[in-house]
Amino acid sequence: MNNVTLDLRQAIINRVQANSVQELTSVIEDSIGADERALPGLGVLFEMIWQQSSQPEQHRMVEALHEQLHHGDNPSAPTP
Repeated sequence: MNNVTLDLRQAIINRVQANSVQELTSVIEDSIGADERALPGLGVLFEMIWQQSSQPEQHRMVEALHEQLHHGDNPSAPTP
């Protein structure tokens, strides 16, 4: 299973590695709200961002996620 995970990560990275900033933006925007098959790719890209982010940047991302989960326009967000 571990080799499959690493192969999937590497395949995703290989697929977008040569993309320009504009192309990466398109990949992300086209994947959001699309078929669930895009989710692993977004997860790999997020993992790369997370690993290169400072602790304050990571905290800001978690705060933004928390806000969306609890107070945003998320239709499945729990009600207070």
